[in-house]
Amino acid sequence: MAGRKLTLRIALAASLAAGAALADVCAPPPPLPDPAAPTRGMARLDGGTFLMGSDDHYAEEGPQREATVGAFWIDRTEVTNAQFAAFVAASGYVTVAERGLDPAEHSHLPESLTRPGSMVFAPPRTAAGLEDPTRWWRYVGGANWREPIGPGSAIAGFEDHPVVHIAWEDALAYAQWLGRDLPTEAEWEFAARGGLEGADYTWGEAYNPVEGWKANTWQGRFPAENRVSDGFLTTAPAGCFAPNGYGLHDMAGNVWEYVRDAWSPRPASLAAPDEARVTVKGGSWLCAPNYCARYRPAARQPQELSLGSNHIGFRTVLRPATPD
Repeated sequence: MAGRKLTLRIALAASLAAGAALADVCAPPPPLPDPAAPTRGMARLDGGTFLMGSDDHYAEEGPQREATVGAFWIDRTEVTNAQFAAFVAASGYVTVAERGLDPAEHSHLPESLTRPGSMVFAPPRTAAGLEDPTRWWRYVGGANWREPIGPGSAIAGFEDHPVVHIAWEDALAYAQWLGRDLPTEAEWEFAARGGLEGADYTWGEAYNPVEGWKANTWQGRFPAENRVSDGFLTTAPAGCFAPNGYGLHDMAGNVWEYVRDAWSPRPASLAAPDEARVTVKGGSWLCAPNYCARYRPAARQPQELSLGSNHIGFRTVLRPATPD
């Protein structure tokens, strides 16, 4: 375990160095949150009807169908460490990863998973065996948003990176502190598409690295080989990749993002939701062509309700008090 922690510390240092080298191409850091400025750092979308989902990739993304959303505001970037720190300083909030879970309320979990901690990616030595995620995920006691790879680590230098090790209820608490909410899956996907009707990606129909990296994803053969061709070994600072048509950054890659909806393997109208899991959207820095490849608006995945990791974050929305 000591060797793995050293590897992870080296990885974080390398990511920080890469981020510093590319800082001149990143957008300015998003503003700190203020409950008195309800739309600070947000973009207003008029809403409308769009094609949601896909019939061309994973089964849980279909069927493709029409969906309609009203007007709403949405964060231009994922919530950052600095923004979340401002919330904690003002409210005294303690995240699930910091306080742990009540074993009596989570009797289905082993006792080790109810202690304070979170899931941390630890690359294995070989890329073989993609069927078993336990080869590269470790529950690390003491890992949380302040100490992202465990006790003794820190977010100094990563203030503008997306906050991670956040459970769904932590994300919702931040949003509600600002008088906001988490986006519904339909709102999130509408925003991610940026006005491109039915396109596979937030930028269009193809992902050709010759045109430049368009999202913070994994380059190489997951989970052992990461060539870091886009300059970021782990997360990137918010806003380092070109925005979509609505001016929103990182709606693909970087970190998965929570939405309001409970998970169901098909749209809620076709399957009962799983109240123990929630839906995340957008893919992350761990998505590769040979594994996951979910850095697309239609992509979706389940996440345990009370478990965070270092590849899941969130952004918030604000809906008008009255329809326009």
